Amino acid sequence: MTVPVQVVAAIITRHSNGATELLICQRTAEQTFPMQWEFPGGKVELGESLPLALLRELEEELGIQAEIGRRVAVVRHTYESGRTVELHFFAVEKFEGAIQNRIFAQVLWTPLSRLGEYHFLAADLALVSELAAGKLL
Repeated sequence: MTVPVQVVAAIITRHSNGATELLICQRTAEQTFPMQWEFPGGKVELGESLPLALLRELEEELGIQAEIGRRVAVVRHTYESGRTVELHFFAVEKFEGAIQNRIFAQVLWTPLSRLGEYHFLAADLALVSELAAGKLL
C-alpha cells in the first residue's frame, strides 16, 4: 500500500448580502487536471505541520496571511493513475492582505448554492456536495 500524498486546502469564506461565499480557484490549462476548480492549498512539505503548510501555500498562491481555523474534513482519494492523496480541508474565516491570483486561471467568490455549477477535481466532489447542502460550515 502506498503512502498517500498529504495535501492541505482552505475553505475560505466571506459573508456577502446575507449569503456565505467561498473562494474557489481554477487550475490553468498547463496544470494536471486542466481548467478544473479546486480550493487553494497544496502539498505538505517534509517536516511541516498541516496548518503551517496551508499558511505557506496561501501566501504563495494568493498573497494572504490567513488565520487557519478548524479542520473541516479529511478526504482520501485515489486517482486513475493510482496516486492517492489525503486532503485536509481547513476553515479560513479571517486573513490579511488583498487576494492576488498568482498561479490560477481564475480565482472567484461563489455562493455555496452555486458550487455545483463548477467542474471540481474528483477528490473535492464529496466535500463540494456537503458544502453546497449547507453542511460542514
